[in-house]
Amino acid sequence: MTPAGALRRIAFLLERAREPSYRVQAFRTAAAVVDSLDADELDRRIRTRTLTDLKGIGAKTGTVVTEAHRGELPAYLAGLEQQYAEIAPQASAAAALRAALRGDLHTHSDWSDGGSPIREMAEAAIGLGHEYLALTDHSPRLTVANGLTAARLERQLDVVAELNAELTPFRVLTGIECDINADGSLDQEAELLGRLDVVVASVHSDLRADRAAMTDRMLAAVENPLSDVLGHCTGRLVIGRQQRNGTQRPRPESQFDAEAVFGACRDTGTAVEVNSRPERLDPPMRLLALAAEIGCVFAIDTDAHAPGQLDWQDAGCARAVECGLGADDVVNTRTAEDLLAWTRSG
Repeated sequence: MTPAGALRRIAFLLERAREPSYRVQAFRTAAAVVDSLDADELDRRIRTRTLTDLKGIGAKTGTVVTEAHRGELPAYLAGLEQQYAEIAPQASAAAALRAALRGDLHTHSDWSDGGSPIREMAEAAIGLGHEYLALTDHSPRLTVANGLTAARLERQLDVVAELNAELTPFRVLTGIECDINADGSLDQEAELLGRLDVVVASVHSDLRADRAAMTDRMLAAVENPLSDVLGHCTGRLVIGRQQRNGTQRPRPESQFDAEAVFGACRDTGTAVEVNSRPERLDPPMRLLALAAEIGCVFAIDTDAHAPGQLDWQDAGCARAVECGLGADDVVNTRTAEDLLAWTRSG
């Protein structure tokens, strides 16, 4: 393992365990510094014990670099590997479903409110064995999450095309997590949405709207042929989470006619997302079981905002099999070609 690789593996494990972002960033920053050094300079810095003179490398990260440079498994990394051992489903059916997943249809990069560049997200997905990753940064209405205007989304499409040329056969699917407006319309230009590989439609505002209004709003979005996945349908937060402006408290479920909405998902072929984020776990089990009973298809996603969070799909798989779902019920067990044939069918 290279010194930079060891630093990034530590960051990955910390992210997966939901450690504070400042701890994670210290290791990613140090990895970038090491990448900027040629082999002779790195060797000289280690021999002369001047590695920590470089901005971005501290005592702990410097020790990791030195140990990895000697060909050793850094002690700090070894401890994390033991402390945060692979998080795997216990049930064999859940493990089989996790193994069948070929990608993730809901992820974020630093183009919106994620913490890492697109390339780092893609490389982490490759490391997990994924064949594709849908990049679904936020739409413009969600300004608090640095949502993408049409112009910025256009630029992102060019960046993704260049990256895909380098990473083939792995593929970054173009996409968006598109806000569902109060009237049920989607928060981006229809022509641009039609060019994307995956559109995740989610409610992020007016979450306490009355049941009838929320139902109409969600039905309109689900019945829009541009919508592929209904994201975190209740909007709940089962545990609080840290944000830049403080801690966000747990949040109750939005109220809507679940039978009507899931029936529309079934009839239109829109996938119901099984959101695997620990603070979301959305939909709740009773609604996930209802959607399964109605005959919906599903997407088991992480809603990852950092590379290490891409390893959260196990939780979604465990919940899915508890409701009787198998690989044939989950759209991201399909090859990229079959998945895109499905999304383009409208």
